[in-house]
Amino acid sequence: MRVVVAPDKFRGTVTAAEAAAALGAGVRAAGHRATLKPMADGGEGLLEAFGGPNRTTSVSGPLGDDIDAVWRYDGRTAVIEMARASGLALVGGPERNDAIAASTFGTGELIAAAVETGARRIIVGAGGSATTDGGLGALRALLSSRLRGIELNVACDVRTYFTDAAERFAPQKGASDAQVELLRRRLERLVEVYLEQSGVDVSELIGGGAAGGLAGGLATLGAQLSSGFEIVAEETGLDEALDGADLVITGEGFVDAGSFDGKVVGGIVEWAAELAIPVLIVAGEVFDEDVFDSAGGEVHTIDLVATFGRERAMGDTAVVLATAVSDWLGARSISA
Repeated sequence: MRVVVAPDKFRGTVTAAEAAAALGAGVRAAGHRATLKPMADGGEGLLEAFGGPNRTTSVSGPLGDDIDAVWRYDGRTAVIEMARASGLALVGGPERNDAIAASTFGTGELIAAAVETGARRIIVGAGGSATTDGGLGALRALLSSRLRGIELNVACDVRTYFTDAAERFAPQKGASDAQVELLRRRLERLVEVYLEQSGVDVSELIGGGAAGGLAGGLATLGAQLSSGFEIVAEETGLDEALDGADLVITGEGFVDAGSFDGKVVGGIVEWAAELAIPVLIVAGEVFDEDVFDSAGGEVHTIDLVATFGRERAMGDTAVVLATAVSDWLGARSISA
């Protein structure tokens, strides 16, 4: 068989590229051909999906500290992960974050640096943020930059609306209930400000709440909001890889209903269903089996924790991924 291997990252254990390599090894061990296409949804891992960073710029971190943020430039197109400038990981997680003060100013500085370098097209990955500032910080950093003639694309990792970003994601960034309410009111006020200043109603944009509203804020500058998965898939030639494939293997650390809300797993299942290609989802854990009933197409799953135990699945993920796929394909060949 010809198998396309297109996983997302397994957060906290292996990157998408590492997961693809391990899954591909399992495919080859079972005697099949593997085409590796590590994916991303706009959050962490976007840079790697495009080939990795090759530029570094000093910017203001989410809480104001100077950080060295990496990004990518190929002579025309710049790829920026907002998480590298304004990400939750940069502050040490939700317990060390200031959910009210966290700003996307550094992301705006990265966009400005890309323009100054000569980029005519910029892809901004919106995910993994420490922020819920509606993109206001980024817009302030971009005031002196000239974006006329620049194609700005935002790769959204969720479909969340602008004003819903506070309630849905701010608690994951360390916000208390009172702070969530404050952030929600701040986003509602920004809807009015942005509409007055730019004529863009960010409250109506699908994905406008990505990265705490950064996506909506950039839309007021003319940015196009798109599914992060769709952007990565199209830019990396996933459609060509799927042509004539017999099986697609994807996966991530946790699979639940959220995996079908703009994420890699849901995107792969949708694309494969249209081409009548079976899908194998390999996940650290599967929390909601019901989501596959409405996913469409032929979908199979492997739950690594249920199969190998949590300690081994988390501690030796690459080996477990290869073993799980090799065993599954071997059993499938026997049954066939």
